[in-house]
Amino acid sequence: MKAAVWFRKSLVILVSVLTFGLVTPSDLAWLAEADSLKDTKKGIVEEEGLAYLPSQDSTELEEEFNREEFLSDILNKAEENAFMKFGDKINPKIGDEFKMVILPKMEEAITEMAAQFPDEKLRQLTITEQPSAGRAEKIFHIYDSNSGKDIIRFHVRQENPPLEGHWFDFHYHTYHDSFATHYNIGKIYWDKNTPPEWTGKQKLS
Repeated sequence: MKAAVWFRKSLVILVSVLTFGLVTPSDLAWLAEADSLKDTKKGIVEEEGLAYLPSQDSTELEEEFNREEFLSDILNKAEENAFMKFGDKINPKIGDEFKMVILPKMEEAITEMAAQFPDEKLRQLTITEQPSAGRAEKIFHIYDSNSGKDIIRFHVRQENPPLEGHWFDFHYHTYHDSFATHYNIGKIYWDKNTPPEWTGKQKLS
């Protein structure tokens, strides 16, 4: 580019000599300035073109996983499932004790379970939406949404020890031993009469 500019200037000088001064030095200055301005504008256009290239980083950013929010959501759904299972016959009698005694231990077990997984694995976990009805034990399970395999299962069993009346036994099982071990959470007393069946079909308002 510099060689071409020098060639043009030399050509103008040669023309000026051959035309005996009809082309003045001011004409030469104007031509040189025009060449310089042209190069400057080209540089600006090239820089602006680079400045307006889209940033790949801005288009590839993903929403950051929030472990605390994820756990809070799981714990809220766990509580909802429990009261859905109790229904409007069992809940009025054991609901308060469940919140004070059983629910905090459930939350502790879920938090300990979550600590075993890195974020990319934890975000794949989800909770079942429907507790079982009748006399079945299931409150909720937490499972891997990719594989469909359970990670931890929370259950409640209705028990009737001799001469002790009826109890609700809350416990959980984990995948570590293929859900064989019964991890105790706590018990809530009902009374001497047989408790109603679990509802497990609709959420309480």
